[in-house]
Amino acid sequence: MDWEILVTVLCGLAIAVGVAGVVVPILPGSILIIGALLAWAFTVTSAPGWTALGVGGVLALAGLLAGAILTGRKLRQRRIPGRSVTVGLVLGVVGMFVIPVVGLVVGFVAGLLLSEAARLRDFRAAVSSSGEALKALGWGIVVELVLACAAGSAWVLAVWAHFATR
Repeated sequence: MDWEILVTVLCGLAIAVGVAGVVVPILPGSILIIGALLAWAFTVTSAPGWTALGVGGVLALAGLLAGAILTGRKLRQRRIPGRSVTVGLVLGVVGMFVIPVVGLVVGFVAGLLLSEAARLRDFRAAVSSSGEALKALGWGIVVELVLACAAGSAWVLAVWAHFATR
């Protein structure tokens, strides 16, 4: 098998895992996509490879930054401390082992809600605050996912262009 084809397949798998990793926080996301684009560009050393790295890398980086900035801004506006999100993450990891498949989400939501309830000392306010935090995290994930898919699409077009001109 040709070395370029093998690397192309492996980079495609890494990009797919990266796109999935935007939604499933256990897997690496946009950073894996950028790494795969970089590896592919250095392997094929063609104009489509460098174009995919440039366009896809910028899209993936923009998604990573936009997701973090949008989420952070919304959490600051609602005055939700990072401690609550951290407690949610810790309980999410625990939940992942206690409840297979859905434990990460259940643990995160429960941890966020418990932390907010302890902080606010009002369950209704904690539910509202946790809901806003989940919406902020959801929008950050959506934006990063759209841009990660766009980066993957740029790579697919570059693969087609590279192998069509070979």
